[in-house]
Amino acid sequence: MAEFTMPSLGADMDEGTLIEWLVHPGDHVKRGDIVAVVETAKSTIEIECFDTGTIDRLLVEPATTVPVGTPLAVIESETGAQAPAKRRETVPRRTAPVAAPAPAPAPVSSAREQAEVSPILRRLAHDLHVDLAGVKGTGPGGRLTHADVEQASRARRARPRTSPLARRLAQELHIDLSRVRGTGKNGVIRAQDVRAAAAPAAAAPSAAPAAPAAPAAPAAAAPSAGPAAPAASAPSAVVPEAAAPTARQPQPRNAQSDRAAAMRRSIAELMSRSKREIPHYYLAAETDMNAALTWMRERNRRLDVADRLVPAALVLKAAARALTEVPELNGYWLDDRFVPGAGVHLGVAISLRSGGLIAPALHDADRLPLPEVMAALRDLTNRARAGRLRASETADPTMTVTNLGEQGVERVYGVIYPPQVALLGLGRITERPVAVDGLLGVHPTVTATLSADHRASDGAVGARFLTALDRLLQKPEEL
Repeated sequence: MAEFTMPSLGADMDEGTLIEWLVHPGDHVKRGDIVAVVETAKSTIEIECFDTGTIDRLLVEPATTVPVGTPLAVIESETGAQAPAKRRETVPRRTAPVAAPAPAPAPVSSAREQAEVSPILRRLAHDLHVDLAGVKGTGPGGRLTHADVEQASRARRARPRTSPLARRLAQELHIDLSRVRGTGKNGVIRAQDVRAAAAPAAAAPSAAPAAPAAPAAPAAAAPSAGPAAPAASAPSAVVPEAAAPTARQPQPRNAQSDRAAAMRRSIAELMSRSKREIPHYYLAAETDMNAALTWMRERNRRLDVADRLVPAALVLKAAARALTEVPELNGYWLDDRFVPGAGVHLGVAISLRSGGLIAPALHDADRLPLPEVMAALRDLTNRARAGRLRASETADPTMTVTNLGEQGVERVYGVIYPPQVALLGLGRITERPVAVDGLLGVHPTVTATLSADHRASDGAVGARFLTALDRLLQKPEEL
């Protein structure tokens, strides 16, 4: 047996609230499957499984807050029991699927003794995936018959699979689950599906159906992954939207205020710790974006709108490549020493509409082709807006990239997110006079700033990184 525990999703997380189980006892899971939804002070996160096997028991009920490391479930592991501490140290990603084993024999309730159910009937229930504990017998003395098991199987197939929290919400909101389309694994109806089904009804007047009310005006522009080009036709890669923590359920104003206050406290504690413990040094360099933007516009002209790049993708890829040349900035300061990152996982700072921000990881950004960087960035941003980030995307960024260019800021001197050792800040793209080969012209430029931990590196190392970033952006076709 292996324990599935409340994971640590960042240096500022001490506890989490289990919002929803997406699996049931007896379900087969693979390493990397989404099995639960957890809410932290910053966001709502989908939690991945650490083992391949069968769910044996669920130990914690939804809406329960527990410390990091608390066992949430027990998994009958196919790979053998693994020490919980070891499993928590690494986040499983990109693991090959494992074939599902035959399901365990159908359970029988304590009230119905094993002797009352024949082996043949138990085998039939096993083959049809029927839980005998919930089947009412119609035979003599209430005994189960073949017809009872077959009828239960037909009813199970006709009834949509629903998480416990979704069932409870459906009862509270008077939602007919047969009309709800599940978005979970194998079509399982999740709480967010019930809330989505309830939203139009809540927005419509009682006298007659009507379209939902128009959304409120968006908040001011938010930090994004890269600089915004002036008058660019493509949309910004990272813009503010509905806050991740509240995307799953409309909340009363006081609940939203409480969540915003909790997030601010979390950010305050982590940033205060960063400024107390990390001796920051700051560097800035102006980068000519003329070559990068010219190449990007020419490439985008031949592509569909959905496939076009934005400056953010170029900057992220260039930053990732620069980190492979200057690995001293790609990792963590732990136990009074620098620990290199296992890969280049760039944290993309995303501002949340309700306040605060979150910086999920763009994994292996140095190895992704530019189109895949753009696609991954869009996907990451959309799921951050919807509160559907995964645990592996919040726990292991090796360096964070933030941008306030869309708000007119020219330079960003950020605070490092511990235990990371560096943060790249980007301002807005501005046209400035530039001398090239003795000739004066006007080029789009951006100021890149580096905040770095003096314990892990010196200024010369940071300067090498900014120089590499500038050089890579001059040859965008090679990114």
